[in-house]
Amino acid sequence: MTDRRCTRRTRLAADGAAAVTLCAGLGIRAVADGDVAKYAGDALYTLLLCTLVVLIAPAAVTRRTAAGIGLGLSWAIELSQLTGVPAELSQHSVIARLILGSTFNAPDLLWYAVGAGLFLLIRTVVPRPSGLRHAP
Repeated sequence: MTDRRCTRRTRLAADGAAAVTLCAGLGIRAVADGDVAKYAGDALYTLLLCTLVVLIAPAAVTRRTAAGIGLGLSWAIELSQLTGVPAELSQHSVIARLILGSTFNAPDLLWYAVGAGLFLLIRTVVPRPSGLRHAP
């Protein structure tokens, strides 16, 4: 299989995975509440970011790099909540609230790591679209 075709298949798989993850994240909020919904949403948020990294640069990143970037972005966004800027933006936009959150919560940092770990597990267990195993 050519590299271009493999990249295309990887992007399609990442696109589908991102859609499923987004639906799962929104769905968990619809059927559960409290800590279950919140922390599952945190883990799925990072899983989505990791998947988007693969979608953007499928040939350029390993699964570990994608997990690291997704986790780093999640932590950066969470830590930015200490500034109050996300809270201000969230008051004016539902999308900003969904993407940036509003209030810093230290346990979220752990659940973001859980999401990155879940991404690594999925990428290890599920074969690539080419049928080959994932690179480390």
